[in-house]
Amino acid sequence: MKSCPYCAEQIQDDAIKCRYCGEWLDGRSHSNASPNIVYSGFGYGYGWNYEYKSEAELFGWPLVHIAQGINPETGAPRVAKGIIAIGNIAIGALAIGGLAAGGFTLGGLCLGLFSFGGVAIGLLAAAGGLALGGVFALGGAAISLAYAIGGLALAPHFLGGNGIDPQFLQLLQSWFPNWKF
Repeated sequence: MKSCPYCAEQIQDDAIKCRYCGEWLDGRSHSNASPNIVYSGFGYGYGWNYEYKSEAELFGWPLVHIAQGINPETGAPRVAKGIIAIGNIAIGALAIGGLAAGGFTLGGLCLGLFSFGGVAIGLLAAAGGLALGGVFALGGAAISLAYAIGGLALAPHFLGGNGIDPQFLQLLQSWFPNWKF
C-alpha cells in the first residue's frame, strides 16, 4: 500500500488512479472537475471541485463564472462572482446557488432585488417558502411593506390564510376579471 500524493489516503501500490479523490497517478494531468475528499476550515467534504470563468468581461466582472467546491489554494469554499454567477455561493447580476446574492437571485438562501428561493429576501420582490419583499412577497410565509400573498401574509395589502384586504381583492379582480377569488 502507498499514500496518494493528492489526498493522503492509502491505496494499492499498482493503482493508476486514486479511488478516493479520483486523481491520476500515472503522469496524466489531473482534472479540475474531479470528486475530492478535502479538508477546509469547514470540515471534511466530498464533492466536485470545478471552476469556469469566461474571458469576456463586463464592468470588470466575467460574463459567466461557475465555481463549486473548495479552493485548493485557500481551503475555503469557492465563490462564483460574475454577471451570471452559478455555484454553491454565487454573487452576480443573475446569481444561482445555495447562497445567492445580487440582482436576480435563485437559491436556497437568496438576497437580491428580485429573489426566488427557500428563504428569499428581495428588496423589490421575493417568492419562496419564507419570502421577505420590499414591495411584493409571495410564499408560505410572505412579509412585505406593500403587498403579500401566502399562507401567512403580512403586509398592508394581503391575501392569505389569515384573511384578505378588500382593496387588494378589488385590485386583483380588476386585473383578472375571469378569476374567482
